[in-house]
Amino acid sequence: MAAATARQARRPAARAALLALAVCLLPAVARAQLRVGFYDTTCPNAEALVRQAVAAAFAKDAGVAAGLIRLHFHDCFVRGCDASVLLSVNPGGGQTERDAAPNNPSLRGFEVIDAAKAAVERSCPRTVSCADIVAFAARDSVGLTGSVAYQVPAGRRDGRVSNKSETVDLPPPSSTAKELTDLFAAKNLTLEDMVVLSGAHTVGRSFCNSFVGRVWNQTATPPAAIVDAGLSASYAALLRALCPANTKPETPITTAMDPGTPNVLDNNYYKLLPRGMGLFFSDNQLRVDARMAALVGSFAANETLWKEKFAAAMVKMGRIQVQTGACGEVRLNCSVVNPTSSIAPPASSAPPAVDEDAIATS
Repeated sequence: MAAATARQARRPAARAALLALAVCLLPAVARAQLRVGFYDTTCPNAEALVRQAVAAAFAKDAGVAAGLIRLHFHDCFVRGCDASVLLSVNPGGGQTERDAAPNNPSLRGFEVIDAAKAAVERSCPRTVSCADIVAFAARDSVGLTGSVAYQVPAGRRDGRVSNKSETVDLPPPSSTAKELTDLFAAKNLTLEDMVVLSGAHTVGRSFCNSFVGRVWNQTATPPAAIVDAGLSASYAALLRALCPANTKPETPITTAMDPGTPNVLDNNYYKLLPRGMGLFFSDNQLRVDARMAALVGSFAANETLWKEKFAAAMVKMGRIQVQTGACGEVRLNCSVVNPTSSIAPPASSAPPAVDEDAIATS
């Protein structure tokens, strides 16, 4: 009798746990819980503290801004925007996303996120998620490099899993137009969103290994110089002079993706594509597909239009498969999950609200 009573007492708790899990798996519900000003009450200086950390890093190395934008992209495309890309240890064992080829050694900005997290923890302990800090830092990097301002709906929670194998969701630089479209569609991003977000290649640098196959036939003996379709012969010669024929994944040589304005978020990327100066095979694919090519021409002609759409696309990307409410956790250290006893409560007890997207360019 006592055992049956105990089982009955446990049933409501079990049902509640299952209900909470079900809610965590509903993306529409999670997205609706993101809102601008999420920390206005619980940590009103959160965004300012992140902005200060990003600005301090940018003052020392302007290239870090591109790294932080890419960090947000690589976070959101694998398991959603849950800061899984920051984890250096996987509680379930195995290697994390940070160890995967698309991220190691090219992904950067981790130390900036750690500095921002430390500042926020000093001010508002156990309140602001690492996932939101990544989103804020990307927004601030866009502002510093492109004078684009937009508000970030927040309320993301941090995930507890990071698997190297799941980085297959990231579009490689060898992607075809169809592969790009499909990979973005899998994240509820349109063809236009893909072309818009590709414009982020106007800032930052790339390792030779990501494009060496466009200028060297490494399978020939000895390796032979080539010029890949859609690549300017003169640009190919410059890249060939920079990257040796025996380039490997660990070759440390890099080049600016936009040789004209490498630290400025502008529409120069779209102007370079028709000139055969898209660095990656995937960049040139935007010229091959007629629908993509039309968008490239539109953005090349109108920088303001592209910046408006870029800000909107960044906000949209920031909603991919988010965890909110009681799902996930607020990590105390962005590179490791919390001990079970340290799982933080939701960062805000305010009721869910529909996203408020305020976007402006200047």
